[in-house]
Amino acid sequence: MELQYPIGRFKFEGEVTAAQRQAWIAQIAAAPGQLREAVQGLTVDQLDTPYRPGGWTLRQVVHHLPDSHLNSYARFRLALTEDNPTIKPYDQSRWAALEDARSAPVEASLLLFQGLHERWVLLLQSMSEADFARTYVHPERGVVRLSREIGLYAWHGRHHVAHITSLRERMGWR
Repeated sequence: MELQYPIGRFKFEGEVTAAQRQAWIAQIAAAPGQLREAVQGLTVDQLDTPYRPGGWTLRQVVHHLPDSHLNSYARFRLALTEDNPTIKPYDQSRWAALEDARSAPVEASLLLFQGLHERWVLLLQSMSEADFARTYVHPERGVVRLSREIGLYAWHGRHHVAHITSLRERMGWR
């Protein structure tokens, strides 16, 4: 297993079916519970262990998820309410280096992630085929279609939960 990509890199296959979108929405809905379960019972020292050499600590991974998904949720809302808006990217490594990401209790981010995903899933379930075809402009990635981004963020939640669960397994943390 590759430590940085324990479930592999995100692969976008092209056209997205309604069934695929529903599967991705279900994965987004499940992510907060999976994250909470992944960190359940970990000690402070375990949370402060990097998931791989040179990688973020488990605490930083937990805080990264709502940071990242909050940005994506805002981008969805912008794309749904403006015509092809240009969004502002953020430096995830610098965000993860901030004091709150390095030391805050994980419960705050577990709660934020849960509430955010409850809202996001409601939004995603309300979207039409035309809504999923809407786009925004990412200054580094170009034009981004919402139908692709839903898959990326369904993968993203599973990807980071796997960082935690694979470290737990490698270390024998039950």
